[in-house]
Amino acid sequence: MPNNELLSNNLGNDLSDVITQEELRATAQSIASLQLSNGMIPWFVGGHCDPWNHVETAMALDVMGLHDQAQRAYEWLTSVQREDGSWFNYYLPDGSVEETKLDTNVCAYIGTGVWHHWMSTNDKQFVARMWPAVKRAMEWVLAMRRPDGTILWAREVNANPWDYALLTGCSSIRHALHCAANIGAIVGDSQPEWRAAADAIDEVINTNLAAFEPKLRWAMDWYYPVLTGALTGTEAKSRISMQWEEFVIPSRGVRCVNDEDWVTAAETAECSLAHSAIGDIDTAKQLLLWTNAHRTESGAYLTGIVYPNRIVFPADECSAYTGAAVILAANAISGDTAASQIFGASTVLD
Repeated sequence: MPNNELLSNNLGNDLSDVITQEELRATAQSIASLQLSNGMIPWFVGGHCDPWNHVETAMALDVMGLHDQAQRAYEWLTSVQREDGSWFNYYLPDGSVEETKLDTNVCAYIGTGVWHHWMSTNDKQFVARMWPAVKRAMEWVLAMRRPDGTILWAREVNANPWDYALLTGCSSIRHALHCAANIGAIVGDSQPEWRAAADAIDEVINTNLAAFEPKLRWAMDWYYPVLTGALTGTEAKSRISMQWEEFVIPSRGVRCVNDEDWVTAAETAECSLAHSAIGDIDTAKQLLLWTNAHRTESGAYLTGIVYPNRIVFPADECSAYTGAAVILAANAISGDTAASQIFGASTVLD
């Protein structure tokens, strides 16, 4: 079970026994090496790119000081934004669209990423350039609200949306709404209605989980309400402890789904982020340590390993977003950058 003796903050924690700065730099370089000339960062060489994971990789580059590469990543994202503020689900390196579904969580994450870039660089000029894209994206996402305040998951182009909301997606969206509202405050375009929309999502998450489509086998539904600050305090600690044994294989990491012994380094690192968000640094470090089984000589990370036979699945796949999640988890523990506290309840500016 995780250690619930929580620290008062996450700053100044030593990670030398888990991962070194040199190793983190190698991971960042493995991500940067994938970046195309137009700024897009595919999952792997020749692979596709989705806007959510693309933003996560940009965030990791900023953590490691590769701000020019991160900026180019955001510039590519704005260059392919649709007129209505949304993005397609998957893009290919040749510029074509692989999947045309429009996912609200995917489209909202630019708010989190650009706010993280501001926290990392204090580059107001760049954030101001990004603001129109952020604003259009948030307006598109909020147009998908249901009467209870939750956000419909997705729709196809020129079609009606799916008729349900997802807990993981809405948790991430509420976080992105606060981050985007923070950007609005920086550029002088206050958006109090976005904070109100995030609060409405929080109310549902805290009082009526039945409002969301059941996705109980997926680890993300377990820890995302905690990672993103939708649940805080006693409720957050209770939730993160409640399903530990269901999703965690000791000394291995976090199962992607509870009925398969398939451990993914991204889920393990994100679960580490959730523990950092509630101050449980000992467990956050333990989880991050377990991702080392996925680390390759280049610094890239294998997406998943199936136990007990240690079968790499997908076969030989190293994914940029997995290395990015590791970098973000390490930063949340160490507090090495100003952006280390972006997750959890600290997102909301006073």
